[in-house]
Amino acid sequence: MRFSTFALTASIAASVHTTDALSMVIENPTAFSKVSSPSSSLKLGEWSPSSWRLKEAKQIPKYPDQDHLEAIEKKLANSAPLVFAGEVRTLEDQLAQAALGNAFVLFGGDCAESFDEFSTDHVRDTFRVILQMSLIMTYGGGKPVIKIGRMAGQFAKPRSQPTETIDGVTLPSYQGDNINQEDPFTEEARQAQPDRMVRAYDQCTQTLNILRAFATGGYANISRLQAWTQEFIDMTESGSRYRKMSAKVEESLRFMKAIGINLDGPEFSTTDFFTAHECLLLQYEEALTRKDSITGRWYDTSAHLLWVGERTRQPGFAHFEFVRGIANPLGVKISDKASPEDVIEILDTFNPKNIPGRVTLITRMTAKGIREKLPAIIKMVQDKGRHVVWVSDPVHGNGYKAENGFKTRSFDAIREELDAFFDVHKQMGSHAGGIHLEMTGKDVTEVVGGDNDAVTMDGDHGLASRYETHCDPRLNSIQSLELAFSVAEKMRERDDLPGLDF
Repeated sequence: MRFSTFALTASIAASVHTTDALSMVIENPTAFSKVSSPSSSLKLGEWSPSSWRLKEAKQIPKYPDQDHLEAIEKKLANSAPLVFAGEVRTLEDQLAQAALGNAFVLFGGDCAESFDEFSTDHVRDTFRVILQMSLIMTYGGGKPVIKIGRMAGQFAKPRSQPTETIDGVTLPSYQGDNINQEDPFTEEARQAQPDRMVRAYDQCTQTLNILRAFATGGYANISRLQAWTQEFIDMTESGSRYRKMSAKVEESLRFMKAIGINLDGPEFSTTDFFTAHECLLLQYEEALTRKDSITGRWYDTSAHLLWVGERTRQPGFAHFEFVRGIANPLGVKISDKASPEDVIEILDTFNPKNIPGRVTLITRMTAKGIREKLPAIIKMVQDKGRHVVWVSDPVHGNGYKAENGFKTRSFDAIREELDAFFDVHKQMGSHAGGIHLEMTGKDVTEVVGGDNDAVTMDGDHGLASRYETHCDPRLNSIQSLELAFSVAEKMRERDDLPGLDF
């Protein structure tokens, strides 16, 4: 038992650290060319960072002062990149392992970042829970976990309606802090303001600096895995399971140290951590797109990975046009409305060379939709020989408006969709490669349910007690750990291993 745990601990260490990511050596920003200006002289089908402007755009705000908008775009285009091409290539290499069945991906973070909620503690708490979740899934599944935060750029949100009406007053919908203000509900606040892009960029630089410090400054050292537990989790059943798992890992670490393995090396003391967000505000994304002088390829330096959502992944439109030309790994949200043919068209366009790790398909279908619709999509992808990373987003399809007026989600429905995701992939012989969650390290009450200290409709732990989201409801830290244990059990079930013994 000791030697098998020792081997697993070595695997965990490998998942904690590989080469680049936020444990980075900063490349010279001058290795990038600045984005080109919009051009109507592009040949048919030719791509440039500005070619999206020749397409119909959905979910793009209308700015009343175009001159001011252009000045802000120019300012951002002359700003330093937030991430660098070498880091992006490192992520694609790691995602390639997930596509081939050798790794697992964890996306986690806020539904939408906000200016008011930003703090070092907020970033740390989310980072900490992601570390805990990755440790649980690595221990349970025996595969390295690629950690990607919905952080340092996840501001803008697509809206189902362009306007909203309150007390007979109709104004533009709130689209995220980098576009307009949610409160107060006034014409001035809801007007799209270009300066908010600069404020978002500044917050992203701070967030990335904080993440880099935590990822490389000793906080992520695997010997501190007990210290990652927050006080309000410690007394729960999930906290108890985590402590028991930690004790097993710590025993292996002591054994490794006793036989001469250096536990102070980067493999044990630092971690790779990447960032991602939805590619929505194209003016911002174009302004931060740079040409890498080494490869000649264009990278959106606002994040390591960008994804397009269900509302913006349509061929022939602006968002589809923009992301098809950038070299970043791409995510694509797929609902039960997508046909197998839709998915193949996306893969043919985004990844014509069929490079593993280039495209991540993020399913959001509900448990019923996963069982009914996903098998046909998987089969066509398999028949065409396409390489993809299969990831489940079990939160977006399971939202509803509660009887007390709060927008919420069902924890049980989220877990049922994850179970269906693993079951279908096992049935189809494909690799369930990751999960994508809207979650926070805080003790919020936004998603109803949970195994321990469950969130209820009303009462001391009801929705109203700590409902703090600026957009959609998020899993709290206890619920996130509960899901991580559920995923670890499904990973073991997939590999015909016995369940966890704690």
